[in-house]
Amino acid sequence: MKIVRGVFLGIIVLVAVAYFGAVAYMYFNQRALQYSPTGELTALDATRLTQAEEVIVPSGDEQVTAWYHPPAANMPVIVYYKGNAGSFTSEYERFEQWVADGYGFVAFDYRGFPASPGVISEVAILKDAIAVYDFAAAKGFPLVIWGWSLGTGPATYVASQREAEALLLETPFLSAVSVAHERYPILPTRWVMQDQFRSNEWIQEVEEPVLVAHGTGDRTIDVSNGERLYDLAPNPDELWIVPGAGHNQLWDSGIWAKADAFFQRSLAAN
Repeated sequence: MKIVRGVFLGIIVLVAVAYFGAVAYMYFNQRALQYSPTGELTALDATRLTQAEEVIVPSGDEQVTAWYHPPAANMPVIVYYKGNAGSFTSEYERFEQWVADGYGFVAFDYRGFPASPGVISEVAILKDAIAVYDFAAAKGFPLVIWGWSLGTGPATYVASQREAEALLLETPFLSAVSVAHERYPILPTRWVMQDQFRSNEWIQEVEEPVLVAHGTGDRTIDVSNGERLYDLAPNPDELWIVPGAGHNQLWDSGIWAKADAFFQRSLAAN
């Protein structure tokens, strides 16, 4: 009986050591697990954005690299907050379409991503997000905000702190910590995760009309995140769910047509 008890206690100790080892690994490596800041840079002169300029935007004690293009007459500037992987410069085809339809835009890499120096953290990302918004606001044009994936966090935060014409959230999370909990339900993510991006709290302070776009085939951020976040918006405009669409497939599924119509009716309402 003592042998059985000893084996049982030994198993409990091994499980506890493995569990707390996993928690410690997650804690000390969490930003490496959370962010994917590597990728190739696309040169501005390799795109069709011939009237855009590369600008350096001060952000606290750091600076970020952005592309800026002014809008056509009576059109807004899209303030764009990129996703988690690589550089914003790889998304130049989006920017080309926006410019072709008369929109201006500003897009950038958060500090620690390929085009911008610095160390990644939620605090740093939110500082960069505000700095770039304020840079765009100083140009004097109407502004609309577009966040994609990770960028839906800073986009929602900025909309809660600044005034814009509209907020579009493409494949958003309810919060980053809620996604982490969904992936690692046995780990105490709410206690150890540093960069939680609580969009579920920020969205409640957003006065702008909100469009949420998501796909039912999203395996990165489950569609329920977008649905729940939309339900919290004080000024909901549209919830656009694309059957079968994955995390990176909404552009090819026609989100630009939805976004264009959303931005235009938001501008008309104001």
